[in-house]
Amino acid sequence: MCHFFFTVKRLAISYNYLSIRKIINLNRLILSHFFSIIGFNRFQQKFPYFISIETANYCNLHCPECPVGLKKDSEAGKATFDYDLYKKIIDELKSTLLHVILYFQGEPFLNNQLFDFIEYAHKSKIYTSTSTNAQLITKEKAKKIVLSGLDKLIISVDGTTQEAYQSYRVGGKLQKALDSIEEIVRWKDVLKSATPLLEVQFLVLKTNEHQLVEMKQLAKSFKVDRLTFKTAQLYEFKNGNDLMPTKAKYARYKRHANGTFVIKNAQPNKCWRLWSGAVINVHGEVLPCCFDKTSEYSFGNTNENSFYFCWHSKKATDFREKIHQNRKQFKICMNCTSK
Repeated sequence: MCHFFFTVKRLAISYNYLSIRKIINLNRLILSHFFSIIGFNRFQQKFPYFISIETANYCNLHCPECPVGLKKDSEAGKATFDYDLYKKIIDELKSTLLHVILYFQGEPFLNNQLFDFIEYAHKSKIYTSTSTNAQLITKEKAKKIVLSGLDKLIISVDGTTQEAYQSYRVGGKLQKALDSIEEIVRWKDVLKSATPLLEVQFLVLKTNEHQLVEMKQLAKSFKVDRLTFKTAQLYEFKNGNDLMPTKAKYARYKRHANGTFVIKNAQPNKCWRLWSGAVINVHGEVLPCCFDKTSEYSFGNTNENSFYFCWHSKKATDFREKIHQNRKQFKICMNCTSK
């Protein structure tokens, strides 16, 4: 449960995926980002150290602040990431890539090839993680998760009672999420496996903020590796929101002098995420980050061009330069806490 020991465990696991070329690339990214801040926007011959792949663009739940969850139940537009395209991207990036996150929007376990994605990344010596609501994890799938070699698994548990849980995870069952955690922990013990590192994520809302102490006790009883309390991203926050927590520590927003709400973190005209990683949606489009939910700022499509071509396209270069000029001009940055 201690964040220090969780970090040590993660570093120990990550060490197996390191190489000289990956370390050099990461250092070049850090230097490139530093020089961009002081006006030297040179970004040639760089690759991200992590990418997020949208394995599925639909979900089995209907969370009120999730664009995917708010969509009507319809087969139209539902898709999973093409496995051949995934292999092409991994093959292009594997010499410099440290981490592939098999999640963007939607529920990853709706992609029947998710374990193939994990296996291919491991063959390519890349750290893997994903995030789930755990409603689709069966006893058999829990064992398969441990055997797959997945390095990190985040499970969302936003409440210690069904009432609080379902106020956000609409359509979900708290007990099902807890059963999934218990089963994964059991299989880790049986198979004597250190992975996946199991992180329980609690999205702090007005409807569940009174359960923080209970959540700590619950997570401890399940012997998970880490419990994280996450601030909620709310799309309509200017005039307040029924889900906005009252505890300032766990609120992403603060009340302005005029009574409206604004994001409380400073948003300087820079962004490490634009240098360190990228998101690739289910259709193969390269996006600046996970806040571009509607793929408004696509840098290009990996079905048509290489990842490198998209990440270094004019659209990408222009976007990075505009961030340095005025980050707040982009709506997708309004909820971002990255610096």
